[in-house]
Amino acid sequence: MIEIPSDLHKDVVPLAFLLGTWEGAGVYAPLPGEGGPGTEKCNFGQEIVIRHDGRPFLEFRSRTWVLNSEGEKIRPLENEHAFWRITSNQHGTSGARGVEISSVRDDGTVEIWYGELADGKPQIDVSTDAVARIEGSPEYSGGKRLYGFVNEELLWVGEKAAPNVALRPYMSAQLKKVLSPAQLIKDINDLPDDGIAFFK
Repeated sequence: MIEIPSDLHKDVVPLAFLLGTWEGAGVYAPLPGEGGPGTEKCNFGQEIVIRHDGRPFLEFRSRTWVLNSEGEKIRPLENEHAFWRITSNQHGTSGARGVEISSVRDDGTVEIWYGELADGKPQIDVSTDAVARIEGSPEYSGGKRLYGFVNEELLWVGEKAAPNVALRPYMSAQLKKVLSPAQLIKDINDLPDDGIAFFK
């Protein structure tokens, strides 16, 4: 179920399904020259926090880390901080709504993404419009991402291209929403006072 906070700016209501803290795991297959030793292809864990402060954008923070075969964290992989906006057709009067994302990653890459929120379903498809890199960051010329809310989970896949590498998938993940303590308390209020009857 998608909840819409009462103080969420009306322009980003179509993105309400993204709000919250999401955790899960995925697969990382970097382009040549990315990732470092031991991350040629690996599983990764991810935490995404998406929140709002009443203004017409969502704040997106992602942390990922390399996982070993037992699912334990080995080391950080990639962090990203972004701001998501609806740029056209905010109120869904006709067709898909435009989405704009401005993001920065810890490797010194800055990206501007444009795309669309599908009409009538919680799915977002974006592509890079501009990419800037600091000296020493991996070669990267553009990317695509697809996000979808499916069966109460946030699924996403990212594609990347470099000057000598055609666009191809490099990361994908399946994330579950983490309930807040307030929601857990609300849910636990439905249990019997002594908790024993729950097991009978």
